[in-house]
Amino acid sequence: MVKTGRRRSPFLIIYWILQWTWGIIQNVIGLLVWLILGREGKESFCGASVRKWNIRGSMTLGMFIMMDRKHGRDVLVHEYGHTIQSIILGPLYLLVIGLPSLLWAGLKSSERYRQKKHRSYYWLYCERWANHLGERCSGMPSPVSKI
Repeated sequence: MVKTGRRRSPFLIIYWILQWTWGIIQNVIGLLVWLILGREGKESFCGASVRKWNIRGSMTLGMFIMMDRKHGRDVLVHEYGHTIQSIILGPLYLLVIGLPSLLWAGLKSSERYRQKKHRSYYWLYCERWANHLGERCSGMPSPVSKI
């Protein structure tokens, strides 16, 4: 479990080093999006940088989480799980997690499939895995998966 107090734990130092080495591609893209969004609505969560936005849906690029203002702490835990996937997969993250997640969230055909098969958004492997990692690393609950 990550402690989010004032002291910097060894985990946070390792987290940042791995994000900016192994996960450099998605972190550079995430930083650019982060800077474009401006100064409002920012916070830190377990070492990740969180920014609230008025766009429907939330997104994670490296250690940068862009959160829908309407989403709660459970979705933040889920998005934090994506930051851990970034560390695990490094340069493969965008292909293995980012692209499938984007298509699963954004395509009308994916939405129709979820409705027809009664699948939760969190049913897809990358979303289910993000829930698990977010819960394990933050010690907080993520959205309940309906599989």
